[in-house]
Amino acid sequence: MNIKELLNDFKPDSDFVTLGEKVKSGLAAAAGIFLLGMALKFFPQLHYPTVMLASMAASAVLLYAAQHSPMAQPWPLIGGHFVSAICGWLVAQLLADQVVAASVSVGLAIFTMSLFRCLHPPGAATALIMVLNYGGFREFGGQWVGYVVLLNALISLLAALTVNNLVPGRRYPMKKTVMEVSVAPLATPQISRADIERALAKIDSIIDVSEDDLLTIYEIASKYACDGNRGDERAF
Repeated sequence: MNIKELLNDFKPDSDFVTLGEKVKSGLAAAAGIFLLGMALKFFPQLHYPTVMLASMAASAVLLYAAQHSPMAQPWPLIGGHFVSAICGWLVAQLLADQVVAASVSVGLAIFTMSLFRCLHPPGAATALIMVLNYGGFREFGGQWVGYVVLLNALISLLAALTVNNLVPGRRYPMKKTVMEVSVAPLATPQISRADIERALAKIDSIIDVSEDDLLTIYEIASKYACDGNRGDERAF
């Protein structure tokens, strides 16, 4: 193992996000959490008390600082928290040892979110919350868990839709586009790291993928496009 290369991997990635965009992200997240807190405060209590889940702060990072991420979109937000809460609640009832229950609930939550295509990292925190606070939550029952988690997630989604779309230059959720690009085998442009860096600077937002990954994806896709007519699947 090359120690120098290993230490080099600990360095922070290149920063292409402007200070203005960082300020927008911080203010937007503060506004989103404020709206969530106020909505929960004045929401009709009915038969269940409403509380703000700490994992919603983690969701705010994605919703307001990395809103382009696939993990920040509506289905991962709602589905990720909900299925993870179910995993945590069920595991907490089955396993008495809190440490074992915590580890199993997080692993199960990640698997379940992946299975339902709603991977949302803060969802694992929701699963953990269900385990660590099971003693206090148990008296309210499983219906309360589903109610509170969905309420938190839905209000967070509404807040993100409101705040992000009021901020100039932002759009949430990200628009799904289907685009086919014809690549001529003899005219495939060579994209360099510098080109990727300029594109990232143009977007001016945190993108949940590295420059190296983008280059690799482009190179593989270009190779497949060039070899498509020959059906060559052995290029890589």
